[in-house]
Amino acid sequence: MTDATTPVPRGRILVVDDQRNMRATTALLLHSFGYTVSEAATGEEALGVLSQERVDLLLTDLKMEPMDGLTLLKRALEVAPRLQVIMMTAFGSIDSAVEAMRLGAYDYVTKPFKDGELRYRVERALERARLQAAVDNLTSEFNERHGLSALVGRSQAMRELTTRLLRVAQSDATVLIQGESGTGKELVARALHAHSRRSKQAFVPVNCAAISESLLESELFGHAKGAFTGAVKARRGLFEEADNGTLFIDEVTETSPTFQSKLLRTLQDGEVRRVGESTALRVDVRIAAATNRDIELEVKEKRFRQDLYYRLNVVLLRVPPLRERLEDVPALAQHFLDRANARSPRPRRLSESAVEHLMTYRFPGNVRELENLVEQAAALAEGDELLAEDFPLRPQNRVLPGAAPAEATTAGLPPTDVARPASAETTGPTLADVVEDAERRAIVQALERHGVDLARVADELGVSSTTLWRKMKRLNLRPPTGARE
Repeated sequence: MTDATTPVPRGRILVVDDQRNMRATTALLLHSFGYTVSEAATGEEALGVLSQERVDLLLTDLKMEPMDGLTLLKRALEVAPRLQVIMMTAFGSIDSAVEAMRLGAYDYVTKPFKDGELRYRVERALERARLQAAVDNLTSEFNERHGLSALVGRSQAMRELTTRLLRVAQSDATVLIQGESGTGKELVARALHAHSRRSKQAFVPVNCAAISESLLESELFGHAKGAFTGAVKARRGLFEEADNGTLFIDEVTETSPTFQSKLLRTLQDGEVRRVGESTALRVDVRIAAATNRDIELEVKEKRFRQDLYYRLNVVLLRVPPLRERLEDVPALAQHFLDRANARSPRPRRLSESAVEHLMTYRFPGNVRELENLVEQAAALAEGDELLAEDFPLRPQNRVLPGAAPAEATTAGLPPTDVARPASAETTGPTLADVVEDAERRAIVQALERHGVDLARVADELGVSSTTLWRKMKRLNLRPPTGARE
């Protein structure tokens, strides 16, 4: 049993430096902070440790012989792709440290460093490692517990959504989930509940668009016996059913102003009154609401109460449409095919041509449409291998070279289930070109304002430092000399 005064190891760190004194001093300092520390004198020795042990953070010198820090960085990330790396460098080698970050290092520290600076940077790197591990666990656990492959993908957009979801899950903050039809908003709500402190309690969904206005109030708040024609006995509402759990209110913008007023009062007071009763009942419910509309436009057009909007929009989770994460299509298609094969005596398999064919499509119906396409192909294909011709895609939604993107059909949101056909004569820029140009301009302007302080650049643009580095690399934007995170 660990003594209360003994530091509890909070991460495994590998220190690599060909100078023995520097390596030993750094390792001793990190051990005093409560970390489990290993040492290596060369890059080859470090790679051997990485192949045999779990390491959370690699702290390596840049200038080493015979293998330098950059080479070690590349090879280490091949062995352990989720490894966090901090480069130690002399002041005159900052440009090389910046290059290391472009290659995948998380951070760098300039020697000689102060104890507090090293501790701060190590803690940040390990916190990032823990967060990434949580994201990976979320992916695995979702697939096992709920079959939520439609939610979790490998794309950057889905990883950012999952990271944000994990951060808010442990709180009781009300969450507004915004996304097009078919993107999986209810799956996001279920994920939120599954990773909250309420996970062992009820998750209660209700679709406001599927219930008539006259019945919606009774459905949510309950009613007394005889409250209206047909109320032959008292009934608990969904708020009561979700007590101590999570209530998911889908398509909340489909409700009337009168109902919105009653919903607002319930959220403010934490109490419900059954229809036909005067006594209020206390409820402890975590609210997740969702809409496929531009809710800010609904507020502006006075179709949705502004005060209710602010009450719901404590934390916003935006579910990206499938066309913004086409790299997830192969894994999603395989998941849906595996599910179809489990119900069929004749298993199918996806061909490369079919996958390539699917990745040229805009998917106006999002993940739901992809699922339908795969199930249809599995049921009707003649051969055991699904080919491109087994997936009939609507021509107007194909992404063809030189074709102009379909225009948004709803203000503030990308196209939904209806997309305009692209003109065969269009020679203008693609949507990807427009987005890339806008990103480049925004980053360049922010760099002009903040110079070498990339942390402030990232804050202004509303992205993480890692995302900023990745975007700059993709756009061939070289950071200013001396840039720091």
